[in-house]
Amino acid sequence: MCCGGKYVRGVRSREYNVYSTFQSHEPEFDYLKSLEIEEKINQIKWLKKKNAANFILSTNDKTVKLWKISERERKVADDAWNVERGGSFIGRLNIPSIVPMELIVEASPRRVYGNAHTYHVNSISVNSDEETFLSADDLRINLWHLEITNESFNIVDIKPTNMEELTEVITASEFHPTQCHWLVYSSSKGSIRLCDMRDKALCDQHAKIFEEPEDPAARSFFSEIIASVSDVKFSHDGKFLLTRDYLTVKVWDLRQERAPVETYAVHEHLRSKLCQLYENDSIFDKFECGWSGDDKHILTGSYHNLFRTFARGTQEGKTWEARPAEMHQPLRNRKIGGSASSRKKRAQNPGGAEGGSIFVMLEMPVLLLPKGHLML
Repeated sequence: MCCGGKYVRGVRSREYNVYSTFQSHEPEFDYLKSLEIEEKINQIKWLKKKNAANFILSTNDKTVKLWKISERERKVADDAWNVERGGSFIGRLNIPSIVPMELIVEASPRRVYGNAHTYHVNSISVNSDEETFLSADDLRINLWHLEITNESFNIVDIKPTNMEELTEVITASEFHPTQCHWLVYSSSKGSIRLCDMRDKALCDQHAKIFEEPEDPAARSFFSEIIASVSDVKFSHDGKFLLTRDYLTVKVWDLRQERAPVETYAVHEHLRSKLCQLYENDSIFDKFECGWSGDDKHILTGSYHNLFRTFARGTQEGKTWEARPAEMHQPLRNRKIGGSASSRKKRAQNPGGAEGGSIFVMLEMPVLLLPKGHLML
């Protein structure tokens, strides 16, 4: 996490500095399954602040951890003490004084929630009651209590009796921001299911399913792959859902599950290159999405340190470049696709530095955390 954005002479500063960095997860090895567990962080979630400290949940493929992040900027001075252990008090009591010190940010693990997932954890979500959270892997969603680390409840299970009959997996899941009994999860088939935990303990039957009907004329070999939903987010008011697939980001109204109410093209320039993207597995990359604080703008990641923003109600999107090496510089607006002349030049020279190399140089998608570090 970076701290900054302070107001200087009435204007919000664009400078952000690293607040703290600590190691959340370490590499592990599952000896029973002969499986190496990477330290890579899959997701982090903040808990609502209740005191001076902050709390976050972080997860890798198998283990969820609760961290406490606190500050210390005062210490007890090295004053003379006149009360000794085992001795009697003589004379005037010297009360120690508190003096300023250099700010220290401490991250300490408070809970470790493990051994509950057979498959890789892809998402976690804190409930609005601030007492429970969920963790989801490819086939199951578990419900945890923040104070209990050795027990969780399975609330969604899509694993078939015969694994050969498996047709889809869970890709993301989230609680409703205000209704603690509602949750959604998305699948690799492009569907989003809304579940109500008041109905049954095991939410194997959804209350609503959101999916867009497929146009048979537009169906291709890649249709199901690019339809897979990689992320789902409730709006802050809880009335809409935001979903991200490979090419688009969509807004759904909870009252209308037949089709999205808004669709924004993110990677439209890659639609004609799906074959090459499939050959180097880039078509399986996953991207996250998010809402602005007022739900009027949406944000999603892209390649090459780029991310895109859209003002709702318009199809005009902006592309921004994040430059980690130049943290104090304002973000630059970028264009995707280029002009007609540059596209023509790339078509004439597909092997040159200007053309086609996106298939070789595709970097990790924005909004993923590598190497198990949390940068605050």
